[in-house]
Amino acid sequence: MEKIWFAKTMLIFRGEIIMEKEWILRCEGKNIKFKREALLNYGMNRWGLNKAHSVDSTSELIRICAPGEFEEWEDFYFRNAKQRKKEGLKITREYIDELGKILYIKLSEIVQNELLSITEDECIDYAYNLVLNRTYEGYKTEIETIYGQLEEILGKKIEPAPDIWDRTYNVDFFIEVNRKYIGIQIKPISSGPALNQYQWNEMHRTNHKRFEDEFGGKVFFVYSIKKSERTKAIYNVEVIDQIREEIARLETLKD
Repeated sequence: MEKIWFAKTMLIFRGEIIMEKEWILRCEGKNIKFKREALLNYGMNRWGLNKAHSVDSTSELIRICAPGEFEEWEDFYFRNAKQRKKEGLKITREYIDELGKILYIKLSEIVQNELLSITEDECIDYAYNLVLNRTYEGYKTEIETIYGQLEEILGKKIEPAPDIWDRTYNVDFFIEVNRKYIGIQIKPISSGPALNQYQWNEMHRTNHKRFEDEFGGKVFFVYSIKKSERTKAIYNVEVIDQIREEIARLETLKD
């Protein structure tokens, strides 16, 4: 008779799942998707239960192991993993069980208490702040970061444009050269080439031409891109030389 055996989460027969526990949503290979995964993941992250100091660097260990089968990885992990704390204690199956118990206490006591105290008004305020206020502040921070980089590279004072220029010419900043002005518009983009960059340029071409006719200098788009959570960079770096050329041109003009 074929052996029926129990894994920690399910009953398996001939390698096939024949009965699942209530909290299992589905399996993707060896990975189990849990019904309340978002909540469980939140708890693990909030209290650092899945950090290297608690479970070692799993991404580093699995690359060292380079397993062909899950069982190889499981065996390697429990033979080599250590908590990255002062004691550097060896990680065991019992230790992982304890992490699960800690997670349960945190969720069932702390998070449950927080959920009971939350109000509808708090959720409304949070949604509004997240969608509008936080987006705006992130946008302003990104623009100011790029503006600072550009000022340092060019060695020229870059000043915020008056509100009327922003509304009329779509110009965020300007550089004064020989009593004439170069306009700069900074546009954050998600990744890769600027989305609809051609359409964006065309949409503002008329206003930028009006700016050039009135103030003597061209308007340049500077696209910024996130390199990391806190680092922004100029995406279209070729614009730096174009601005330099425009500065040089205006410097040669006579009054």
